[in-house]
Amino acid sequence: MNILVTIETKPRHRALLEAAAPQAEFTYKESGVTRADVERADVLLGNVSPALLSPADRLRWMQTASAGVDGYIHGCLPREAVLTNATGAYGLAISEYMVAVWLMLLKKLHLYRDAQPAGAWADLGPVASAWGSTVLVLGLGDIGGEFAKRAKVLGARVIGVRRAGREKPDFVDELIHTDRLDEYLPQADCVAITLPGTAQTRNLFDAARITKMKDGAVLLNVGRGTIVDSAALCAALESGKLAGAGLDVTDPEPLPVDHPLWKQKNAVITPHVSGGFHLEETHERIIRIMAENLAAYCAGRPLRNVVDFETGYRKL
Repeated sequence: MNILVTIETKPRHRALLEAAAPQAEFTYKESGVTRADVERADVLLGNVSPALLSPADRLRWMQTASAGVDGYIHGCLPREAVLTNATGAYGLAISEYMVAVWLMLLKKLHLYRDAQPAGAWADLGPVASAWGSTVLVLGLGDIGGEFAKRAKVLGARVIGVRRAGREKPDFVDELIHTDRLDEYLPQADCVAITLPGTAQTRNLFDAARITKMKDGAVLLNVGRGTIVDSAALCAALESGKLAGAGLDVTDPEPLPVDHPLWKQKNAVITPHVSGGFHLEETHERIIRIMAENLAAYCAGRPLRNVVDFETGYRKL
């Protein structure tokens, strides 16, 4: 079995992977991956350009280093191949980012920071609190679940939104199906989006849905930029309909230098950096997921985080 590893690895990582599949032949290539490299692989651990995957007739399993897999679900993989993602690796880093941006907006820290270059010693008025607020979390996977836990600790009433019916986890106060989203939007002081980019989630938050949000609410998006209509979001921020937006993803990406979102004083925008390997623990968790799944694959056991090609979501 030929295994191509494209994620950055250190000697201890390679030892862990190779112990999981002692009979396999490993090729480590963190950059400069070619079509020939992919065509020789039975297993791919890491991400590559989707253009390199066709044809990749030998490939039977791809384990991404990312939680999002929207680039790999549209026919670039062989029909027989299984796709798994890195759900479970990013919850710590991204949920902490979400809390940080949320509190920044509630306390107007972004506005005080903006006032620093002018040396403006000015009181910018009332602020809001996480305590006693209502938070609507769209998607209760690793990232959404970890954020929900932190929001609850801060004293918020947390409502989780899921597409499929499961038992309510302890870290939310209420669990609803996605078809009840519009009913609950007017209650939410904070709407946190952690959904993947799929045909079903594209423009989920268009002008009509943003209008249904509570006046003065905060919108957080760490899912995919395509979920939120950028023009409608700009209009809501400019009018004061929304008090703020924390965005680690935008539509398009990169966000053009002249895009009106940059000029929104109550938008905190980062260039899709809440995840990645910016936190070392995220990298370590990805390697552990890969090693555990590799051992399961070699033993013929079920894999963790198998992706449904129809929905783009991890199978439940």
